[in-house]
Amino acid sequence: QVQLVESGGGLVQAGGSLRRSCAGSGRTFTRYTMGWFRQAPGKEREFVAAIWSGGITDYADSVKGRFTISRDNTKNTVYVQMDSLKPADTAVYYCAASRKYRPTASRDYDYWGQGTQVTVSS
Repeated sequence: QVQLVESGGGLVQAGGSLRRSCAGSGRTFTRYTMGWFRQAPGKEREFVAAIWSGGITDYADSVKGRFTISRDNTKNTVYVQMDSLKPADTAVYYCAASRKYRPTASRDYDYWGQGTQVTVSS
């Protein structure tokens, strides 16, 4: 079992930056692919980024070049650095853990954080 606790997020102006963190419990954290998803009001939850335990990363086209996912396995923590934020990035952001290799669908993730609102004002 993995428990995920998120921090960071909040309100920022367009063009600004935010950094989200997600700390995982359990000794098997390094075995999981860690991902970030987001869900805007009235929309389905969508994939943002993921990082495999070996460091390989995947990004949604909408955030490629602006967001950077990373992980520190010594701290059981995954991060997403969000730069050049746009109002369209406004959503509740979730971190998640998967036993699969490079998953991008929410159904492939086994554990989820509590979600935190990120609001980008224009």
